[in-house]
Amino acid sequence: MALFHSRKEEMVGPERALAGRGTPMRVPERHYVLDAVLAPPFPDGLETAVFTLGCFWGAERRFWQTEGVYSTAAGYVAGLTPNPTYEEVCSGKTGHAEAVLVVFDPKRVAYKDLLQVFWESHNPTQGMRQGNDVGTQYRSGIYTNSDAQLAAAKTSRDHYQDALTKAGYGEITTEVVEAGPFYYAEDYHQQYLAKNPGGYCGLGGTGVSCPIGLAALRADESL
Repeated sequence: MALFHSRKEEMVGPERALAGRGTPMRVPERHYVLDAVLAPPFPDGLETAVFTLGCFWGAERRFWQTEGVYSTAAGYVAGLTPNPTYEEVCSGKTGHAEAVLVVFDPKRVAYKDLLQVFWESHNPTQGMRQGNDVGTQYRSGIYTNSDAQLAAAKTSRDHYQDALTKAGYGEITTEVVEAGPFYYAEDYHQQYLAKNPGGYCGLGGTGVSCPIGLAALRADESL
């Protein structure tokens, strides 16, 4: 079993990655919960953020329940295979992580507040897993769309590391990098827990509060 887990937690290299396809996944036009558009173009004035924090079913729900979020979508990021399927991602041969695209109104919710939801909704110290979900697709990550987002994400990581260390947790393994392509997941994954209220959700935080929105990011109130 340990050998099986170690293989699932190894990132695939370009020489072994699946070829993928050139056709994007077809997704519904409207969000099942928020009745907003699911894919671009989005209304003027909105911004986007991308997070990975384990199984995207529960992760997406955390963000669509957040005040000021216009739309969310489940998808795949940070891999090698273009337009992967769920089965391909689960095979570990695409390099992707299960992700949530968050479209938000910065006048109603700040990016730093979304970071707080991210950090407090999972355990970012577990590497290529989240609880009982093991594999590269469950790794923790923040994929940024601007220099301001990148700076805010790194600052929040440092402050949360301090809080986790005091609580007895290890090092944060979260990847914080500029965003690449976001590939939408299949129709049935979109807003899955709204369509299936009794469905699986393995998401769970550490119980440690993230010091964001107070002194941590006061230096840049625009974030």
